Amino acid sequence: MKRIGLLGGMSWESTIEYYRLVNELVAEQLGGLHSADCILRSVDFTEIEVLQRENRWAEAGERLAREAQDLEAAGAELLVLCTNTMHKVAAEIELAITIPFVHIGDTTAEAVRGDGLDRVGLLATGYTMEQDFYVGRLRDQHGLDVLVPDKADRKIVHDVIYDELCKGIINDGSRDEYRRIMADLADRGAQGLLLGCTEIDLLVGAEDSPVPVYDTTRLHAERAVTLALAP
Repeated sequence: MKRIGLLGGMSWESTIEYYRLVNELVAEQLGGLHSADCILRSVDFTEIEVLQRENRWAEAGERLAREAQDLEAAGAELLVLCTNTMHKVAAEIELAITIPFVHIGDTTAEAVRGDGLDRVGLLATGYTMEQDFYVGRLRDQHGLDVLVPDKADRKIVHDVIYDELCKGIINDGSRDEYRRIMADLADRGAQGLLLGCTEIDLLVGAEDSPVPVYDTTRLHAERAVTLALAP
């Protein structure tokens, strides 16, 4: 079994899910008392959120690249960045390490394309929905047409993530708003919906959507375990 490096804390609420999932998946596949061989580095999210908000992405990239190098030095044999938004600096991280980097966008797109879909709706942070590092990759490298909510609904989705989900707050009213937005994306032609922020699966899931849902956190964890257990 290869050692998985988990670079998390963005937020710690979703990083818990990564740790749980990789261990459950290894146990399911290997049985007995098996669990994942992994190393977790959890950063202080306030420091990263400031860099996001102030558009200091180069500094964020340098910071996470150093953290990734530390994980590799500690014995990690593949790296999982436990956040969608910070994949904006994925290139900087990949350049800083020699071990495989498991890209959450590629993993998600492969699942979507594997199901024969080519148009999906995206729920994520404002950065992920509005900037091109994620939507553009899905479009240019995987041929996906990605729909996002309108401006007002993007703000709702973003604010719920930062003001509630990252703090462990689960609000029924917010769930209703997400369901409404998900239904609207489906009405606009989305064949499936990407939960493109690692906290969103704490609030909504397949039962809340009129079309298939792709939980990027689970897909990412599954891919990491597949690579870790590969010969």
